[in-house]
Amino acid sequence: MKIVCGPNGFIFDDHKSNLDVQLYSIPDNKRLAYAGHGISEVVRKRKINPSSRSWDFLSIALSVVCADTAGHRKQSPDGWTREFDLTIAVIDPDFWKSQVETIQKTLNFLTTDRWLIHFCEGGFYPKPPKPEKKFDADCLTLFSGGMDSLIGAINLVKDGRKPVTISQVVQGDQAKQKLFPQKIHSEIESLVMSHKAKVPNGETPASQRSRSIAFLAYAALAASSLKNQDGSNSELVVSENGFISLNTPLTPMRVGSLSTRTTHPTYLSGIQEIFDSADIGLKIDTPYALKTKGEMLSECKNQSLIKELAHQSTSCGRFLLFKKTHCGRCVPCLVRRSAFHKWGEVDRTTYVYKNLGKKDSENSGFDDVRAVAMAIIQENDVGIRRWMGAGLSSAPISNIQPYYDIALRGLKELDDFLKAQGVA
Repeated sequence: MKIVCGPNGFIFDDHKSNLDVQLYSIPDNKRLAYAGHGISEVVRKRKINPSSRSWDFLSIALSVVCADTAGHRKQSPDGWTREFDLTIAVIDPDFWKSQVETIQKTLNFLTTDRWLIHFCEGGFYPKPPKPEKKFDADCLTLFSGGMDSLIGAINLVKDGRKPVTISQVVQGDQAKQKLFPQKIHSEIESLVMSHKAKVPNGETPASQRSRSIAFLAYAALAASSLKNQDGSNSELVVSENGFISLNTPLTPMRVGSLSTRTTHPTYLSGIQEIFDSADIGLKIDTPYALKTKGEMLSECKNQSLIKELAHQSTSCGRFLLFKKTHCGRCVPCLVRRSAFHKWGEVDRTTYVYKNLGKKDSENSGFDDVRAVAMAIIQENDVGIRRWMGAGLSSAPISNIQPYYDIALRGLKELDDFLKAQGVA
């Protein structure tokens, strides 16, 4: 699929494509896709002054999200792997052309598709605000409304840090993204944006493989308003438990983009390489890369607060499908429920499918539940290294053993929970 992305005023007719995407505003032409409208207004109101390369990285991120939303897997040769030929208008095309190899490699790993990236002139760069306003903070932290990012923010504040929470508006989570930071500390600053990607005749259901790149792009916008006075990089905290970050396919059939890679070490390493080359001014930190979700709950530094808020967080991969209710049986729900089980606290979350011990296709026989049970059996038979296979072979990790250990402990949490549910 050939896709061309540029701001209002960009001449799309100069590029033959399957889909044209207008960035940062809603087009008059209803045949165009669009993304990012409203972001420049948020930046203007907050008096943030992002660098030109931060705006370019956001243009790349918005373009990738639109492509991911548009791409039809059923039309691909193998019925799954998509091929994107993506042209993006940026402010500094010469610089970004020098980064094409890293960008393509990073995106290929993220979505398990084939990406061919081109850059051209005509990028978006709004008038800088006067005066510029700096955040009264010492770090940024991605904040989704999920349990892990909630724990991460709680721990930062408990340690005396002053984070800015960075959020992508998600239907069903927006209220939590506003409530949670204020519950943690009344003076926490939050930066909430939305890519608002809209693609005519897009993939159904829409792919979510690329969603984390939008979060990271919003952080890049904020980086210049947080950059340390000594010129060193500011810290961007990504709070995700290590078991989900690795997200090893549970069975040989669940490969590729059936297992998301939004915070995988290999993907984040590629993003860090891009940030460094573009002088974005951010250093990505993953403090929970060697923790399970259950360990994060048990070790949260403000137990009274996490006991109050944990059940209100969102984990479900089908949250909107079930009318903003956790299904209770998808892999993220199973990891969540296993974490509560390890923690030993009552799980007050409402689940559509609460009793997985029922011997039917909607409970113990559901695909994800069976896949987890099969993974546990396989790991017991062949060991953690063979079960994970090549899952860590491409990761930029010097000491791999702790990652095998975290995968093993994550499976143990799932095993303990399923046994308690009566799932053998």
